[in-house]
Amino acid sequence: MVEDPPAPPGVDPTVPSPARMYDYVLGGVHNFPVDREAAERVRAQSPDLEDAAWVNRSFHQRAARWMADRGIRQFIDIGSGLPTPSNTHGVVQRVAPDARVAYVDNDPMIGAYAGELLADDGTTIVLTADLRQPDVVLSELAALIDFDQPAGLLMTAVLHFVADEADPWGLVARYVDALAPDSYLALSHATYDRLPPRLVEVSEKAYAQARADWHPRPLGKVERFFAGLEIVPPYDGAEPEVTHLGVWGAEDPELADSDGSHWWYGGVGRRK
Repeated sequence: MVEDPPAPPGVDPTVPSPARMYDYVLGGVHNFPVDREAAERVRAQSPDLEDAAWVNRSFHQRAARWMADRGIRQFIDIGSGLPTPSNTHGVVQRVAPDARVAYVDNDPMIGAYAGELLADDGTTIVLTADLRQPDVVLSELAALIDFDQPAGLLMTAVLHFVADEADPWGLVARYVDALAPDSYLALSHATYDRLPPRLVEVSEKAYAQARADWHPRPLGKVERFFAGLEIVPPYDGAEPEVTHLGVWGAEDPELADSDGSHWWYGGVGRRK
């Protein structure tokens, strides 16, 4: 039996956390019974829960690797989540061992386990900061990121926790505008467009219990995050578009378009 981790300061182990629920579904160990129970209530309505979690994680990894293959050597992972297998630096440093990665998240649980996200050679940093304060985040990122050089900005599974009133589209634009030309944005976002009503109801209750802002959005609103960017075709032969995550980078898009893929929209865009 695996022992639960101690609760760091600022963490309430009696209230579920979206980051810890996600960690649990991915097979991680940084979660508590309340997180597992909340995730299992969602799984009871959808056997695709684990598939959906890995679809998003795999998109994140494929997009980061794709950027590294095209010469990007510095990465900003906003909403990084808890340490999981193949974190961003583990993926991109297989291509370029000197690639730099800055992780950003406001969850105190993530700050407590930051050591698992840090490389031994100074190529990574972890910032405990809120993406809704871009001036603060960008200022702190300057410790590692050279904004005169292209960078890869990863914002996966995070913006559906930002309400319309906080203008998530303006926030993304603020971060993208700070990047040099030929930088890339990889973004994924939850959607209810193709989910059954019962699953939507259970998901809403789970995130309400977690006291989380939860704002899945339709395709049109996700496409707005890429305004002004050159959209990368999701696979060979495809038109440039924002699409369900499973098909991005897929060798066989039809096979990759699983039910779990339909929980998400996302894509990659280049700053001109």
